[in-house]
Amino acid sequence: MFKETHQKLFTWYKKNGRHDLPWRQNVDAYKIWVSEIMLQQTQVKTVLERFYFPFLEKFPTLQELAEAHEDEVLKQWEGLGYYTRARNLHKTAKICQDKMPQSVTELVALPGIGQSTAHAIAAFAYKTPVPIMDANVKRILYRVFGVKKANDKSLWELAYRLFDEEHPFEYNQAMMDVGSLICLAKRFSCEKCPFNEICKAKLDDPLLYPEKKAKKCVPVRCKHIVIHQHNNRYAMRQRETRFLNGLWGFLEHDDEQKMEHIGEIRHQYSHFHLHAKIYHSTAIVEEEVEWYTKEQIKELALSGADHKAFALLEKSAV
Repeated sequence: MFKETHQKLFTWYKKNGRHDLPWRQNVDAYKIWVSEIMLQQTQVKTVLERFYFPFLEKFPTLQELAEAHEDEVLKQWEGLGYYTRARNLHKTAKICQDKMPQSVTELVALPGIGQSTAHAIAAFAYKTPVPIMDANVKRILYRVFGVKKANDKSLWELAYRLFDEEHPFEYNQAMMDVGSLICLAKRFSCEKCPFNEICKAKLDDPLLYPEKKAKKCVPVRCKHIVIHQHNNRYAMRQRETRFLNGLWGFLEHDDEQKMEHIGEIRHQYSHFHLHAKIYHSTAIVEEEVEWYTKEQIKELALSGADHKAFALLEKSAV
């Protein structure tokens, strides 16, 4: 049904595809899995420039990731955000030890691996003829089939309808590239697109597909962060909240503090903005904490906000 379209897509990919991406140069399931998890919430450019290679240099094999301490994994993930991804990477590595399963069903049962990631690992590492579904692919499906709203089940049905079983690897890579280079969320180049002749959204306005979700008002949270000092060591506590679980940070309070105020920070998270006043104190700490020197703190995995608080400490005269 889509044979002619598949040929146009294949021809476009040969000429314009991002063939030099490192995870396209091997069939190592571990490396492909790491790239897929990193790319879930982060741009390709950022992953390539700052995170992918250092992570693999630190943990070159699945077994070495499994044997690492969680603190090491979180420290290496520092700056990527969405730290649940790092913790799930570690959990899955410990389950698999030295080899990842091959089937989509087995892969999707592992922590942090959803349908899309499972399909990507199976398709790229094991050459299983299945479609993949990242945000770029979803957008193409909405536009090609002229659908403004669809649940995951319906999208997977469309993905299999359009899928090229004869050239699954090239098809999947090309779909991601078309979504990254041509059929973008806020702009498009229909005249260059291999789906130009069959795209239903082109007859309307591609920017209307998919239907935009109403923008949510991002809440602002105000905190008071206290840096307690004793004998050139500073009080730190490992967080247990779902959002920043496992990361180390200074003590936080909801109420204004009557201590030495050394500055303020602002930090944007995905679902809220943080405004925090930073204080310095030499008072006795009644809470259970660990004490670290500045050099030791630099080796801990901190949240972005705690890094900013620490930077204020280093700049201050205290």
